[in-house]
Amino acid sequence: MKRMTSVLALTTAAILGLSACGGGGDPLASDTPAPSGSAGGGAVVIGSADFPESELLAEIYAGALKAKGVDASTKPRIGSREIYLKALEDGSIQAIPEYTGALGFFYDKNFKETDPDKVYAAVEGLLPAGFAMLEKSAAEDNDSIVVTKETADSKSLKTLDDLKAAAGDMSLGAPPEFQKRPQGIPGLKSTYGVTFASFRPLTGQGLVQALKNGQVDAANIFTTDPSIAENGFVSLEDTKKLFGSQNIVPLVSKDKSEQLAPALNAVSKALTTEVISGLLKQTVTDKKDAKDVAAEFLKSNNLG
Repeated sequence: MKRMTSVLALTTAAILGLSACGGGGDPLASDTPAPSGSAGGGAVVIGSADFPESELLAEIYAGALKAKGVDASTKPRIGSREIYLKALEDGSIQAIPEYTGALGFFYDKNFKETDPDKVYAAVEGLLPAGFAMLEKSAAEDNDSIVVTKETADSKSLKTLDDLKAAAGDMSLGAPPEFQKRPQGIPGLKSTYGVTFASFRPLTGQGLVQALKNGQVDAANIFTTDPSIAENGFVSLEDTKKLFGSQNIVPLVSKDKSEQLAPALNAVSKALTTEVISGLLKQTVTDKKDAKDVAAEFLKSNNLG
């Protein structure tokens, strides 16, 4: 898995069920040796959820902190949001990569903000007293509707608005829940007036291959999925924010925010959706070690 299969599934899968890491031992014990020197503020453990993007981001955060002299280590694959937020609360970890919209849904099941800045501000008001968000990045891990470049060119598709005139003779592939959830097919119809001719329930590589081979004309694929860049797919802009905002943001213990902000805010400034997608291609597709990919990213951005 990677993250979630929708904004609601992002709430459901990441909130209610990213599986906890397997194996014995303490799931909150740090895996990465701490450096001998450290800046003031004490040691910091960066946690991650149980999917590659979160693990990669944790390594990036830890590497950036080490470069600033912070005694930082990582604890990857902790498990579900309930587990890692409890770890943040009890001090087992001091920071974790998060997603603004998902946090909004976690703390308020009726969360409705969609604008990135308004989502961020609203979530700040929902967080427990001991938590703080640092600066959000431009990078989002969010739902998108993608088409092949050939389809985009032949049907003049750049945004979801453009689908209104074209979707009547197109098929859509997506995870099964996309057919009924509010931000899925019903949302496309109510927000954009888009109705596809047919729907095929597909997930993962099956969905990617179906789009690539022309078995479906459009697909619901996450914005950071490396398959978009690998295959030259075109992600249609969600101009009306049907899918909300899921900006990547460091969630930290408030008493560590001053110590962590310089390094992690700099990381956020360097992250875009395209950058994350390229980094994930290296870890997921090319099977490179997340620590090595993180180190190269930090070096190339003068952050480590």
